[in-house]
Amino acid sequence: MIGRRAKHFVIPVFIPHKGCAHRCRFCNQNFVTGAAAVLPDETEITRTTRQYLKFKRTSRGFTEISFFGGNFLGLEFADIRRLLDTAAGFVSSGKINGIRFSTRPDTIDKKRLEIMSNYPVTTVELGVQSMDDRVLERVKRGHSAADTRLAAQRLKTAGYTLGCQIMTGLPGEDEASSLDTARAVAALEPDFVRIYPLVVLNKSPLAADYRAGRFAPLDLEAGVLRAKKLFQIFNHSGINVIRMGLQASEGLDTPGAILAGPYHPAFGHMVFASLMYDHAANLLDAAKELPDTVVLNVHPGSISRMQGLSKSNLKKLHTRYPEVEKFEIRPDPDLNTHEIRLGF
Repeated sequence: MIGRRAKHFVIPVFIPHKGCAHRCRFCNQNFVTGAAAVLPDETEITRTTRQYLKFKRTSRGFTEISFFGGNFLGLEFADIRRLLDTAAGFVSSGKINGIRFSTRPDTIDKKRLEIMSNYPVTTVELGVQSMDDRVLERVKRGHSAADTRLAAQRLKTAGYTLGCQIMTGLPGEDEASSLDTARAVAALEPDFVRIYPLVVLNKSPLAADYRAGRFAPLDLEAGVLRAKKLFQIFNHSGINVIRMGLQASEGLDTPGAILAGPYHPAFGHMVFASLMYDHAANLLDAAKELPDTVVLNVHPGSISRMQGLSKSNLKKLHTRYPEVEKFEIRPDPDLNTHEIRLGF
C-alpha cells in the first residue's frame, strides 16, 4: 500500500490564516498558500469549483470541495455556515460528493459538531503537528495532545473520515519524540495522514531563532530519513500516507521565502525512492551470489521510485555492489507498488 490510493479528486479552496487564534512559531501562512488573508466569497468558490470540475471528467473519483489553509472551525459561525452553504449546493446538485476541511483539534466541540451535522461534510483533517506537549508548548501551538485525542474520538464517533497532519523537525523535538508522535497518531486510527517536515519560513516567529542560532532545522537528507521512519510506522499500521513534504507553491518557491530546512518539490518521491533502495539492498544482501547483470522487477508505477531522483538509487547500488556490472529495471504489473523481484 506504499503511497498509492484510490482515485480521489479534491477541489481546493483556500482560507489562509483565518480562524487561527494562535500564531504558531513556524507559521507564515502567506508563503505557504501564496494568498492573502481574505475569505473567499460565493462567486470565488463557485468559479473555482466549476473550473476544477472541467478537469479529469473520465477519471475523477470521489470528489470533495476542500477548505484548506486556515483553521476552518475557528471561523465565526456565520462564516462557517456561509462557506458550507455554498459548497453544499454543489453536493445537492450531484456535482460533488462531499466537503472536507482542515482545522485545529481544539475546535472540535459540541457546538461546531452540531453545525457540521447540518451539512454534507465528509472529511476532517486535524492539524495535530505533535503529540508531545512540551513541543506543542515550545511552538506556541495552543492545544494539547489530549485535545487531539478527544477531537479524533469525537470525529470518528460521528462517522467522519479522519485525517491527521503532523510535522517533524519541530523545536524541542528529537527523533524519539517524533516517532512517539507517529505511534500516538497511529493509535487514533485515522484514515490517512500527511507528514510535513518543518522549514523555516521568512518572517515567521521561528525565523528570528534561526538567524540567532537558537534553532537549526533538519537538512534535506535528515528530513527524508525522518519522514521515511514515520511513514513506516503508519504503513505498518495500515494507515495511508497521502502526502510527505510541503506542496510546491508560488509563495514557497519565491527566493528568500524559505530560510532553511528540508524543502524539495519532490520530497515525497525522495522518501519513496529511499524506501525502494532499502528494499532492493536487503534483497541483494540476502543473495548468496550476484551475477554481472541484476534485474529489478517492479510495478510500472514504481520505476521512477526505483531509479531514484536523477537515478540516484542506481548510482548507490553500483557503489554498494561493484561486482554487478549492470542494474536493469523492468516493469511487472503483477507486482504491488512496493514489491521488488530480483531477476538473475
